[in-house]
Amino acid sequence: MTLPRIVSREEWRAAREELLVGEKAATRARDALNANRRRLPMVEIDEEYVFEGGDGKATLLDLFAGRRQLVVYHFMFAPEWDAGCRSCSAFVDQIGHLAHLRARSTELALVSRAPYTKILPFKARMGWTLPWYSSYGNEFNHDFQVSFEEDAGDGGGGPYERPGVSCFLRDRERIFHTYSTFDRGLDGLGSTTSFLDLTALGRQEEWERPEGRASALGAPAGSDRVRYHDEYED
Repeated sequence: MTLPRIVSREEWRAAREELLVGEKAATRARDALNANRRRLPMVEIDEEYVFEGGDGKATLLDLFAGRRQLVVYHFMFAPEWDAGCRSCSAFVDQIGHLAHLRARSTELALVSRAPYTKILPFKARMGWTLPWYSSYGNEFNHDFQVSFEEDAGDGGGGPYERPGVSCFLRDRERIFHTYSTFDRGLDGLGSTTSFLDLTALGRQEEWERPEGRASALGAPAGSDRVRYHDEYED
């Protein structure tokens, strides 16, 4: 193993300040990228998908749970599998308390192709309370490019799955697809702000661009809304 050099505190501080310049540049670049993501156009969803969850049958509108935005994590769990994907499970393990997303009128849900009768015992085994729905029998996974009938080009043949995240915005009864990302695009996701950065309304902070998104929900923006997770009123 090659370890970092050992230096004096003064040398370390100088090197750290030099690196900080690059870190701040990366933060500004990320803010600009997030703003461009929020400027993306959106597509109305006309397909009437039917899912199955803890309360039985559900539509895509039901997955919003009355909130303005929906973030779907496409959890790899094919109908023929006995358990969910290990890497997807590790991803879900790092997701924080949903109260902070929901305070910004944003819901998060998992969707998999496996029947709900397979999802339920695996969810219990993992100890998760996140909303999780089965898309078994509909084309949701195929339409959002996370399930394919042909092989991935590795010669293995047969259907395959890939992880992804898709974001949706609701305007009353109308639903719009605003963004999707896959594979390495999931790197760094898991925190509340990382998911909000993928959505059309963003973190709803006054400094964000384009303007006008922070007040879209008619509530104080950003950090003024932060509470302990048991203090939010749903």
